[in-house]
Amino acid sequence: MVLHQKNVFGNGMNMVVRDADKKEGMLLDFGILKLAEGDVWEDQSAKERAILLIGGNVSFSWEDNKRDAARTSCFDENPEALHLPAGMAVSLTAGPGGAELCFEASINNRDFPAVFYGKDDIRNDIFGGGSLNETSIRTVRTVFDGENAEFSNMVLGEVINHPGKWSSYPPHDHPHPEIYHYRMFPQQGFGVSLLENDAYIVRDRSTSLISPDKTHSQVAGAGYAMYYIWMIPHLTDNRWLPTTRYFRKEHEWLLEKNVKIWPERPYEEAK
Repeated sequence: MVLHQKNVFGNGMNMVVRDADKKEGMLLDFGILKLAEGDVWEDQSAKERAILLIGGNVSFSWEDNKRDAARTSCFDENPEALHLPAGMAVSLTAGPGGAELCFEASINNRDFPAVFYGKDDIRNDIFGGGSLNETSIRTVRTVFDGENAEFSNMVLGEVINHPGKWSSYPPHDHPHPEIYHYRMFPQQGFGVSLLENDAYIVRDRSTSLISPDKTHSQVAGAGYAMYYIWMIPHLTDNRWLPTTRYFRKEHEWLLEKNVKIWPERPYEEAK
């Protein structure tokens, strides 16, 4: 299912998904926090939380710590994010021009030290380069996952679909639900999200809710870069890892080393 945000998000917290307390659905809370310059937002909920800066200027304060974060472009710069255990108080103060942030939360009774991820702490990978005539090349940024945050009950990252290119590709699934939240550049751009056999148009500020075991992949419209935040909850008996992807059997051949596709692979060979 794809949710479309037809208007700009209002000032304050705009909750999009409230499933952290449920035994089904996305198993996460997700919202967009917008702050005008000088606004202060405080939280001390009984959930594990991650707050990622999409754009703007903001100061994070927790315990005896303070970190200033700034981001001009979510397409061109790494994010900064604060990761908090349940019950820890946090305060955000928006700087010049205000700030827009992603809020992710899950149920987690483990106690762990808060972690601030600066731009240099983000893992960057280029997926799909050098194969399939670059048709699925994309930039993948991982803030934290099951490898570098074993204490967490969730995963957080970003992907940039290069214009006209595919991501979440080849089509794959996993037993974990997943949330995508999109931004487009230029803003009037669009992409297509494939969930099983259904195709959905996604636009700036759309959100895709991917059910467990549902095959998914997507493509950005030619000429338009497509950014999305991806959020996954760990399951009690099955933590999500970078290797937790089950590709559709009929498309597994696309993963072969030095695989050839048309026109390098003549039509006659495919008969």
